[in-house]
Amino acid sequence: MLRFLTGFIFLISIFLFFSVYISPEFFPYAGLLTLLIPPLIVVNAIILVLLVLAGRKLALIPLIAIIIGWKFIGITFQLNAIPENTNGLSVLSYNVHLLNYAKDGQDRKTVTQNITKWLQDNPSDIKCFQEFYQDYTTPSRNAIKALANDQGYEYSYQVIDGNIKKRSYGMAIFSRYPIINEGRVFDTRKNNGVIFADIKVDRDTIRIYNAHLESMSIPSEGLSDLDGIKENYKETLKKLKNGQVVRASQLGVLMEHMRNSPYANILVGDFNDVPYSYTYFSLRKTMNNAFEKAGRGFGFTYNKVLFFLRIDNIFYDDILEIKSFKTHREVDYSDHYPISATFSWEKPLRKVQIQEID
Repeated sequence: MLRFLTGFIFLISIFLFFSVYISPEFFPYAGLLTLLIPPLIVVNAIILVLLVLAGRKLALIPLIAIIIGWKFIGITFQLNAIPENTNGLSVLSYNVHLLNYAKDGQDRKTVTQNITKWLQDNPSDIKCFQEFYQDYTTPSRNAIKALANDQGYEYSYQVIDGNIKKRSYGMAIFSRYPIINEGRVFDTRKNNGVIFADIKVDRDTIRIYNAHLESMSIPSEGLSDLDGIKENYKETLKKLKNGQVVRASQLGVLMEHMRNSPYANILVGDFNDVPYSYTYFSLRKTMNNAFEKAGRGFGFTYNKVLFFLRIDNIFYDDILEIKSFKTHREVDYSDHYPISATFSWEKPLRKVQIQEID
């Protein structure tokens, strides 16, 4: 029985470890199955310990599974050294939830004032926002004035919906350095999309991508107890499956755009996908992940009932060197936590170098 169980767990583990390379466009349920990877690694570890204590050679099987799946441990938990030198280009990414994420008993006006003040005080050179809200009709909600005009930042604001002269929402990139080009990769006319800005840093130019991929649409409050899980799990699984398929399609458009970039790329945003996903591993093939290279702990970025999700990320090209990374879990003004990273590079950052890397 133990031999059968060990072999069965091993086969399931190997299948799931490699399923992250299968596009949900071809196998829609692949993205759902990968959510089982963390508990399967734990199960393999438990079986390994039991077999070792029993003196069974069979322990080699779960050991092989853990070795093959070791990369998943690294994307889940990190203990990188605390950097001594954090000088460089600092980048912030934050899903700001329309700048009015009020919990029970909180006043939305106060929340807006608090998050705006934190964003003003944050010293990052480049600030990227998803679910950004702009209101020219109400002085207290004029975010562009507060974060750009009053702070000496340039900005690129791409509207997804609303009246651009009155009230609207979309995605924004604020920069202490000159923005010499800007645009959008795509938008869904809902709440998602990807924009970019080419930013001139001294004599070099960096392309910043700000992404907000298709939302999970998880009714997290409805999954907070057993009755809620029974009532909502079917609808939740359906939404998760559909979201995986749409994000795979969006990812193809984004990666093609990045391949044609003439500059070094930094990609930030709310990816609405966990690290055990086709989206994450597709990006990881060609880019570095800031949390993996410089983060500490679990790096969870979701500020709701499903607190164990890391769905916000910063990816960057090999030619850049990361100095630091942080998840700002002390900042409780949205349903996401902000993340930030600092980068340096050898100057000049020549276009020919990037072509050689490709």
